[in-house]
Amino acid sequence: MSKEVDSSDDSCGLPASPRPRVPASPRLAVPASRFSAQVAWTFAVRILMTLNSVVAGIIVARWLGAEGLGQLAVINVAVATIVQLASLGLPSANTYFIAQDQRHLGPVAINSLVFALCVGGLLALGLTGLARARPDWFAFVPTQLLGIAAVSIPFQLLTLIGLNIFLALGRIERFNLIDLASQLFVLVNAIVALLVLNAGLWTLVTFNTATSVLFGLVLVALIFAYGAKLNERPLWRPDLSLFSRIIRYGIKFHISILAGALIFRADLLVVNHYRGSAEAGVYSVASQVGLMLMLLPGVIGTLLFPRVAAESDTRGETTSMVSRHSAFVMFFICLAAIPLSFLLPLLYGAAFSDVAIQLLILLPGVYLIGLESVLVQHSNALGLPRAIPLFWMATLVTNLVLVFALVPRFGARGAAFASTISYFLIFALVGLHFLSLTGRSFAETFLLSSSEIRQLMNLRGGAGALR
Repeated sequence: MSKEVDSSDDSCGLPASPRPRVPASPRLAVPASRFSAQVAWTFAVRILMTLNSVVAGIIVARWLGAEGLGQLAVINVAVATIVQLASLGLPSANTYFIAQDQRHLGPVAINSLVFALCVGGLLALGLTGLARARPDWFAFVPTQLLGIAAVSIPFQLLTLIGLNIFLALGRIERFNLIDLASQLFVLVNAIVALLVLNAGLWTLVTFNTATSVLFGLVLVALIFAYGAKLNERPLWRPDLSLFSRIIRYGIKFHISILAGALIFRADLLVVNHYRGSAEAGVYSVASQVGLMLMLLPGVIGTLLFPRVAAESDTRGETTSMVSRHSAFVMFFICLAAIPLSFLLPLLYGAAFSDVAIQLLILLPGVYLIGLESVLVQHSNALGLPRAIPLFWMATLVTNLVLVFALVPRFGARGAAFASTISYFLIFALVGLHFLSLTGRSFAETFLLSSSEIRQLMNLRGGAGALR
């Protein structure tokens, strides 16, 4: 899901200040060559993070089986969904406000700390209570085990907010290194808990929770340390007026983020409910690979947003150029994934024999949702219109109808089909909206010219093609 930013009305701008405005971070309006380097660097980090997750998943699958992997996937999806729900668009809204004026760093950090601990703590208790009241919703994963995982919710929320603060400050290298370090422990925990200690799921979930707590606290310390080094040191005190403006701003596009998160994650819970943990474990692998294929357009979209916002590119020239290159590269990435999909059962084991078919069903949708994550940045950067959240709500309703209609009969394959249809729908809606806003043609937006293809294939490589 791409970052959604709304500046469509007066509440999106900062109120008048008696002091002169501090200009947005110069790192946000990066030159084209710097943008290409940031994309390459961030994409490489995301690849390493994904490989970490894949290897950890293989270890869990081999030592705990499809059922154990399915239970872990249900726990992780439940916690991640709660974190997404709890954020209220705050991470992206903080990014926008800090980028506009870095003097907001102090109050934003304090407001976010209090928000994450209070709201995250309440939702952690809520998840534990829900698991106790409706254990069938979680395939009877032990309530105590979900309770251990729920402890991580406020700290995962802190990490999410903290990473976006560094993104707003233009510290892409710190953003990437912290994210990579936290993900590395997913693999380290699996190795220590399962291979070294020969323990089970309880130990692994406990280690993962402890890691989340640690990194949440470390990020808070790093933000305070960064602020102490600034020439104009932030005022570390809460600001309820600023918090109110940020929340109002964040909720506007949180609808889109939430709808996307549910589309990406809820189908796994439905598969688990109707078909059991083993089939959910197989589908979690197909979904994970699909998300891995979305990495490059996701990275491009994340870094494209501040660039387009800085340029005020109402004609969509930059977005179209990046979209054309993304469409070209993503086509070959998805094409290469077809033969690779048949290797997955060899990596994960015989119980995962259906994962290749599930991934093949997902591939067309993965390609289209990847392009949407780039294209939507035009609307995000120039003032997110109400049409975009409405598009996502319509897609979410369509997805839920399809999932509940298809999964009971077709299982995980039905979930994959429902996802592909949903991805096509949101791509079509956002794409038509972009073409209407900018007046550009389909070819201008999605098809490389012959000169661009030659440029992309020359010795400068893909990074140079985006310059």
